[in-house]
Amino acid sequence: MDSDRGEWRSRTGFVLAAAGSAVGLGNIWKFPYITGQNGGAAFLIVYLVLVFTIGISVMLAELAIGRAARRNPVGAFARLNGGKWTMVGYAGVACAFLILPFYSVVGGWTIAYIVKVAGGLAGGGDIDSLASAFRTFTADPLEPLVYLALFMALTIAVVAGGVRHGIERWCILLFPALIAIMLLLVVRALTLPGAAKGVTFFLAPDFAKITPAVFHAALSQAFFSLALGMGAMITYGSYLTPRLSLPWAAGWVTALDTGIAILAGLAILPAVFAFGFNPAEGPGLTFITLPAVFSRMPGGTLFGVLFFLLLALAALTSALSLLEVAVAYFVDEKGMKRRTAAVGLGFVMFVLGIPASLSLGLWSGATVWDKTIFDLMQYAALNVLLPLGGICISLFVGWVIWPRALAEISTAAGHAPVWAPAWRVICRYIAPAVIAWILFGGL
Repeated sequence: MDSDRGEWRSRTGFVLAAAGSAVGLGNIWKFPYITGQNGGAAFLIVYLVLVFTIGISVMLAELAIGRAARRNPVGAFARLNGGKWTMVGYAGVACAFLILPFYSVVGGWTIAYIVKVAGGLAGGGDIDSLASAFRTFTADPLEPLVYLALFMALTIAVVAGGVRHGIERWCILLFPALIAIMLLLVVRALTLPGAAKGVTFFLAPDFAKITPAVFHAALSQAFFSLALGMGAMITYGSYLTPRLSLPWAAGWVTALDTGIAILAGLAILPAVFAFGFNPAEGPGLTFITLPAVFSRMPGGTLFGVLFFLLLALAALTSALSLLEVAVAYFVDEKGMKRRTAAVGLGFVMFVLGIPASLSLGLWSGATVWDKTIFDLMQYAALNVLLPLGGICISLFVGWVIWPRALAEISTAAGHAPVWAPAWRVICRYIAPAVIAWILFGGL
């Protein structure tokens, strides 16, 4: 195999890298407040059902495509079907150029808040003061760009190191650190006076709260939290050896991703309830409400620093996979050296992140369809390209390359799993239908 392309050294390395791709801001930043807005445990139950039916099925489809073709998303569709579906692969590469710039802006915020919380940002814990501080920071024309550059430099450095010596090596180090910090935060949250209310809200379901809106929110979160539809799992799957069981891999990645989301809920919601804050605060829960929570607990500065370090690590492991999608395309299809591709494309992503950052302050008046550049990037990728990618990937496996996909999930002796027919039905009919619901709901 081309040394610039690479291959995973071990199945543990792959699982941690793929889980790191899935575990990101969506799990730790978004999951707790989405849960808070949608009924707590009722949302969690629906979310778990959808993750382990629709989510794991689409993930398995992406891994099967990647390993069968051993190419990037564009090359995979070209190799498996003679080029008729390559637009799906191009959409995945386009997602990287849309998601990574604004994602890295937020990744930069997480690094900034490590510094700010350590410096006493949360001082008095006043929500209005913290909200003002967050708005002032994000609107600054220079400071967020410095942290954006730092976050992107870290991403480039790891991806430039290659699959084994860059992504795999660092994910083996970073993911266990992420879990250790998360467990420490969970223990601290659960030992706070009044935390039981948050635990009850999160784990004791009131099924009367399950509505179509809750179902839709859970479906969206399940799909997006697993990093599906953007070509990341196709790319990571292309580095897999034939010896690894794909169902085993998909199961572990899905379980780790979901486990981290649940731990995030247990780390955040009990603490929010313990100090009487609103769990349905929305996106501001992380950068406004949580610093206030940390300021009111013993040892709050330390736990605040640990939380934003956790968030930065999660953002970084996801960013690696986004940059790798673009790098793999240029290495495979254009013959570019990996280091050249990583540095060059990373610089392009940084440049694209500049208007995304400035649109929250200096360029806030420059809108398209009433959306800032930051919001437009999110909308185009998360509401349009990712759902379309998920639909096409499911249909491609279920209808176009089913025999090849079945071979990829079968044993070395050629025995298909007993649940293979159910997977085919999900890929052919159920997943495209429910993801289309996400698509039209998002539009």
